[in-house]
Amino acid sequence: MAFRTLDDMGDIAGKRVLVREDLNVPMADGAVSDDTRLRATIATLSELADRDAKVLVLAHFGRPKGQPDAAMSLRQVVPALAQVLGRDVSFLDDCAGDLVAAKTRELLNGAICVLENTRFHVGEEKNDPALVAEMAKLGDLYVNDAFSAAHRAHASTEGLAHVLPAFAGRAMQAELEALQKALGSPEKPVAAVVGGAKVSTKLDVLKHLVARVDHLIIGGGMANTFLAARGVNVGKSLCEHDLTATTDAILDAADKAGCTVHLPYDVVVAKEFAPNPPTRTVNVHDVAADEMILDVGPAAVEALADVLKTCRTLVWNGPMGAFETPPFDAATIALARTAAALTSEGSLVSVAGGGDTVAALNHAGVAGDFTFVSTAGGAFLEWMEGRELPGVGALQQTL
Repeated sequence: MAFRTLDDMGDIAGKRVLVREDLNVPMADGAVSDDTRLRATIATLSELADRDAKVLVLAHFGRPKGQPDAAMSLRQVVPALAQVLGRDVSFLDDCAGDLVAAKTRELLNGAICVLENTRFHVGEEKNDPALVAEMAKLGDLYVNDAFSAAHRAHASTEGLAHVLPAFAGRAMQAELEALQKALGSPEKPVAAVVGGAKVSTKLDVLKHLVARVDHLIIGGGMANTFLAARGVNVGKSLCEHDLTATTDAILDAADKAGCTVHLPYDVVVAKEFAPNPPTRTVNVHDVAADEMILDVGPAAVEALADVLKTCRTLVWNGPMGAFETPPFDAATIALARTAAALTSEGSLVSVAGGGDTVAALNHAGVAGDFTFVSTAGGAFLEWMEGRELPGVGALQQTL
């Protein structure tokens, strides 16, 4: 995977650099309630400013559907971004056209300026060449630092890379290098943990992975669907019984590819889904008709930990059980801590991504111990499906 980075930009003093970032942060009472995405911008924005570029930040915020909406203005994110960066950050009330272009030229070298929500223009999500041309007037160079938006072929994420010299920012670079290590050219054996509620949401992921990994570990509600397809009575568990033929096809494909699929053989069950209800740990064949499977059992987790000890690369997406509700977080915590320990001792490259996954690893206290944790949701999932992400493909085509 070849792409240009900030190292390839040369002297950028006085140049206007359009930087696509992800500033789509949650808000509460008019203030940013989680600055994770803002902190991800620090490396790129600070480096460009320190190199005396005029740094112009492009981003979307919410879903304004092509119309200006004060409630979705990026103006409200500027104070939090300035605080995170420890620098002054200014704001311009549009992101395209001659008037804004004139104002960008007046900025001092080293200045950082946030431009208004790209989705205030109807042409943004349509990747309209006319809007791309208007946006391009604002910059001399283009940097894409928003992997989380790279699965969108929008004007600010894909179109600009074809009309301005284009580079990957530091966050994008780190993401792409980590993904390359995980599934592009991984050190084998490779394991993948795929969890979550439904098989139907991750069919393409599973189909793609069985041909590329040595061990596929299936957890969460998805495991129930696979168990049911193998004739196990899963009681009242969340299960997609109509996907038996699909799961059979995935298992057959895994068999042909030499991929071992790991399903739990002991599980934690309860008659109600609530915090700390009465539970039983049972063999999967002993689930009662009025019980639901809510976590993987300790014996299966121990066996899965042994599998990870034989592997050199791990890709993780989705929890092992209903981790938000104790005690059904036990399997996710235990396996995550095993992966973190193996990573810390240098025997495993571990890459994880997806909203639930990040939350689960934070809950386990090990997110900082994985090799790389992606905060991207849809983009990470599409990458796991083997799709080319438009924002990434555009960077590669500009070489």
